[in-house]
Amino acid sequence: MADLPPIRVHYPHVEARPDLLAGSPLVRGTKVPVRRLWAWHRKGVTVETLVKRYPALGPAKVLCALAFAYDNEDVVEADLERERALLDAEAEKVPGAMEQTRLPFKSKPPQG
Repeated sequence: MADLPPIRVHYPHVEARPDLLAGSPLVRGTKVPVRRLWAWHRKGVTVETLVKRYPALGPAKVLCALAFAYDNEDVVEADLERERALLDAEAEKVPGAMEQTRLPFKSKPPQG
């Protein structure tokens, strides 16, 4: 698993420890990765919605995690990429997964 870039700006509600989720930045005291909040936020999900989705965090921790992501965007993006690579590798281990997409279908001419 690839190492993440060094964290440039530290925040009180965010921690990154090698013994937790392979060093992914997390909301301190939880297993909520900053990358998850960042990914939702980039898709337009509001802070209020994130707080409803993760009520144990509260607004201060959600905002702190997002501020961390803005100040350490390269770290969070690398973490997202690392997650994508792991998910792709896992999908390839499933026998027959998505085999149908690899079949050579011939197009039918339009009927009319």
